[in-house]
Amino acid sequence: MTADSPESEGINVVQEPGPNELRDPIVRAELKRASVWFGLAIGVALIVLLIQPLLIIFGGLVVASMLDGGTRLLGRVLPIPRGLRLMIVVLLVLAFIVSVFYLTGVQIALQAEQLRTTLEIQGNRVVEWISSLGLMPGRSDLTGIAQQALGSIGRLTSAVGSVIGAAASLLMVLSIGLFVAIEPRIYERGLQWMVPVDARDDFSVTIGRMARTLRVLLGGRLLGMVFEGILTWILLSIAGVPMAMLLGIITGILAFIPNIGAFVSGVLMISVGFSAGQDQGLWAIAVYFGVQTFDGYVLIPLVAKKTVDLPPALTLSAQILASTLFGFMGLALADPIVAMIKVALESEAERAARASAKEPRGFHWRIRHRDTVAGAATIAEPPGQPPVT
Repeated sequence: MTADSPESEGINVVQEPGPNELRDPIVRAELKRASVWFGLAIGVALIVLLIQPLLIIFGGLVVASMLDGGTRLLGRVLPIPRGLRLMIVVLLVLAFIVSVFYLTGVQIALQAEQLRTTLEIQGNRVVEWISSLGLMPGRSDLTGIAQQALGSIGRLTSAVGSVIGAAASLLMVLSIGLFVAIEPRIYERGLQWMVPVDARDDFSVTIGRMARTLRVLLGGRLLGMVFEGILTWILLSIAGVPMAMLLGIITGILAFIPNIGAFVSGVLMISVGFSAGQDQGLWAIAVYFGVQTFDGYVLIPLVAKKTVDLPPALTLSAQILASTLFGFMGLALADPIVAMIKVALESEAERAARASAKEPRGFHWRIRHRDTVAGAATIAEPPGQPPVT
């Protein structure tokens, strides 16, 4: 014992860690809990700030899923390397787009101009009809409604902002989709590296289910787009509705957005139909409901059997929320995002069920039963005294 030691001075040194030291288990537990909530708050803030780039990345993954689905489907009939199959799929898509605009570009342009004029005329007729009923608001109310509508349109188009921004966003989406589709294993391996080793099995299964669900969902969506576009074009042409080809193309494109896309295409179709006459308008209504009924009761259930079945109310609610918060890109990608979230939740529920199934329930039940009986027999007795019976 030295002369300057605490023992020589009669001082007792506390050897336990203090409450402000990280060695204290209580401090470590509270710090870990606080770090989880702090990290969650930072993650939410980053998602809100970076939502537009994240939507562009997710849009690229959607394009990659469609290209990968076409490559896998082509592999069933052509046993050639994946790169060649992907190149064939990309060339077929480009050839289809170029041929459509080359063969019908002039006709589509003329019908587009005619559609704009027709919608203006029909809009004026609707305004006059509402005015004749005495339901038309005053000029000041119209100004307020117009300002609100312009504000809503501004929020809806905030994702693109301008023609240049839209073209740049589309180019980035296509580039990301093509790069991911060329070699998806690299990105899958990178995602697995971000997860602890003991959780990679469940994570890889979940990622695989998400990829398959996205491929089947988008494959069914593309099938529905082609079906609705071609059938609408044929039926409207037979019914004598003008601009049938343009309406078919618009219906097919808007079919990518469930619920809202069908409503918008229906309004356009019926407006153009009644501009040509009452009979054509009634035929347009019949064609719209016939196509949507077949799509809703035949195509969508067939796709839902192989992928997640999304309730219509859930999808519509997600579209309203996403379009309000994230603009047009959020509206277009709301359905795939909800499908991915549902697959992730289902996989987590299965993992939790497997973990709970491994526990010896009967053993724990006997312990709880014995503790319950003992607790009923022992009524708050101090330690060391016999229980009161």
